[in-house]
Amino acid sequence: MGGVAALARAAGHRVTGSDHNVYPPMSTQLAALGIELIEGYGPAQLEPRPDVVVVGNVMRRGLPVIEALLDSGIPYVSGPEWLARELLRERWVIAVAGTHGKTTTSSMLAWILAHARLAPGFLIGGVPGNFDVSAELGGGAFFVIEADEYDTAFFDKRAKFVHYRPRTVVLNNLEYDHADIYPDIASIERQFHHLVRTVPGSGRIVWNAGDANLRAVLAMGCWTPLEAFSRDEAMQPHWSARAVGPTADYSAFEVLERGTPCGTVHWDLIGVHNMENALAAIAAARHAGVPVRESIEALGSFRGVARRMQLRGEHNGIRVYDDFAHHPTAIATTLDGLRRRVGAARIIAVLEPRSNTMRMGVHRDVLADSLAGADEVWLYIPPDLDWDATAVLTALRGRAHGRGDVNLLAKDLAASLRPGDHVLIMSNGGFGGLHEKLLSQIEHAASTG
Repeated sequence: MGGVAALARAAGHRVTGSDHNVYPPMSTQLAALGIELIEGYGPAQLEPRPDVVVVGNVMRRGLPVIEALLDSGIPYVSGPEWLARELLRERWVIAVAGTHGKTTTSSMLAWILAHARLAPGFLIGGVPGNFDVSAELGGGAFFVIEADEYDTAFFDKRAKFVHYRPRTVVLNNLEYDHADIYPDIASIERQFHHLVRTVPGSGRIVWNAGDANLRAVLAMGCWTPLEAFSRDEAMQPHWSARAVGPTADYSAFEVLERGTPCGTVHWDLIGVHNMENALAAIAAARHAGVPVRESIEALGSFRGVARRMQLRGEHNGIRVYDDFAHHPTAIATTLDGLRRRVGAARIIAVLEPRSNTMRMGVHRDVLADSLAGADEVWLYIPPDLDWDATAVLTALRGRAHGRGDVNLLAKDLAASLRPGDHVLIMSNGGFGGLHEKLLSQIEHAASTG
């Protein structure tokens, strides 16, 4: 919604908004754009009376601002509907969907198009390092959008991405998530098929051939040419890759089209998941007219996305990273990428189970396995967690520690660290400022030790 606000501001509108507990990088981006932010969901948000209210999907009946909105008769619309009506109708929309990798792949695509001087617009659920903003109108034909399967608004329970009418679609992967709105994987597959139904026959669907759930979606019917990518060359996908270098961390990899080498990406990212994101971006950009070699060149200067394996600081030889991972698969792949980079050095994983799905306990039986790649695990256990985390801690056999207070977590974690450690903090929220608190504790210990 911060990105939508930025686009509306760029389109010439006066924009205000309300939210609760807004944190960087979005809070700082909104302030830089001169967008007034009202804390909380009171009726004062509607004063002075706006011409239209764009309603985010966290809004629900019973909130004072929503009840006042409905009573007022002020026109209202969802974010995706506003985008489709006001900004996307005349654009070539490139939509990136999937349980994992949407933000990173969208950021890669926007950068490739910008590097090719195509002046794309974009709306991304994070802040790409090459742009330092999450949204731009752009002046060209193309618009890259992170296409979320979460529901649209309290008055529109369709997935957001059905509004976007893309010509090019990336389907990165599909797993069970958003348990607060979807009862099972089949219901999410059906929403993805609604997206597939909107892509024209002259368009393109770039999809992960190694994902059985995506295969099931396409088996429901597809009317658009397909291009598959996969980490497994044995599947003979259209796009694949081979790691280059001794560590096989995918900081360098050769891109293959139908088995034929196209060039080698050398970049600052790591992990097989990012390699797959890159293959998807290269394929989608090629459909938009960007030659493969130009995409490979662009990725060499891709600076990643805020909160995706972002180094937040280093003190006394201890490195602290911030990552958005909050699903077991993302946790495991992020740890695998870091392990390939650091070898035998100690990795300490710190996790906040913050997403609705995680807090409901849907992933509790596989959570310990996803964290197994770490040498030590620190699990934040909030007092209102809906499940008992004891089994997860026990399954990690003495390598795991639980804390119910962020300040205590920072203090005890800092005391356990030693030079050469890599601390990976994973949360889809602000984690109570843990990153800064931990770095402060480490710095203090180093200065007084």
